[in-house]
Amino acid sequence: MSRKFFAFTLILVIFTAITASAQTLDEILAKYYDARGGYEKLKSLNSMKTNGKQLIQGIEIPFTILQKRPNLMRIEATVQGMVIVQAYDGETAWMINPLAGSTDAQLLPEEQAKQIIEQADFDGHLVDYKEKGHTIELIGKEDLEGTEVFKLKVTLKDGEIRYDYLDAEFFLELKVVAKMKQQEMEIEAETFLSDYKEVNGFMVAHAMQTKIGANVFAQIVVEAIELDPPVDDAIFNMPAKTDANEPPK
Repeated sequence: MSRKFFAFTLILVIFTAITASAQTLDEILAKYYDARGGYEKLKSLNSMKTNGKQLIQGIEIPFTILQKRPNLMRIEATVQGMVIVQAYDGETAWMINPLAGSTDAQLLPEEQAKQIIEQADFDGHLVDYKEKGHTIELIGKEDLEGTEVFKLKVTLKDGEIRYDYLDAEFFLELKVVAKMKQQEMEIEAETFLSDYKEVNGFMVAHAMQTKIGANVFAQIVVEAIELDPPVDDAIFNMPAKTDANEPPK
C-alpha cells in the first residue's frame, strides 16, 4: 500500500468517524425533542405558568414562575409572608427583595443575573443550540445510579460549561451539572430531574433536587403547570423606584 493511499484511507476513516459522531448527537437530540413532546410542538408553545414549592434547609417556599417566549421570565417566591420577585425582560435582570429592607426594584447582582438570564431561555439550551451560539459534544454513555445515560458537554455562548445527562432509553433529561458561585466561591452543583408527567402532550419534570457535594442544597416540587396562559409583557419590566417623599394617593 502506498503512503499516499494510506494517508487518504486514514483521512477517510477519521472523516467517517467524525460524521458518524455528529449524526449520533443529532439523533440523540432529535429523540430528546420527541421525548419532550416534539420539536414543532415545543416551538408552538408561547408562555407557561408554574406553581410549586421549594424546600431549602427545612423551609418551604411557595413560588410562581411566569415565562414567555423568547426569553422573558418572572419568579415570585413567598418568604416569611413577603413576596420576593426576580425577573428578566430580555434586557434587564432585576429583583424586589423586601427582606433586604426595600420594596424598590433593584438590578440583580451579576451572578444572579447570569443565572436568571440562562433560565429564561424558553426552550432550554439544548434546543436550537447552534443558532444560540452554544456547542454540544457527545462524551458517551455512563451509568447514573443504575440508569444508562448519554453524557453531553455543553459549552454555552458565554463560555460556561455544563454537562447534561439524558436517559438512553427515554431521552429525557435526568441530571445537569453546572458551576455556581456561593459566597464568592465557585462550586459544582448537580441537579437531578425526576417525576416526569405529561401536561397537554408535553413531558415536564415535576421534581428537582440540587446537590452540592453529598449534601442536598434545595428541592423543588412542581404542583401545577398552565400552558399558554395570557401574559402581559409589562409584568417582566423593571418598575421605577418609588419616591419616598411623595404622599400616598
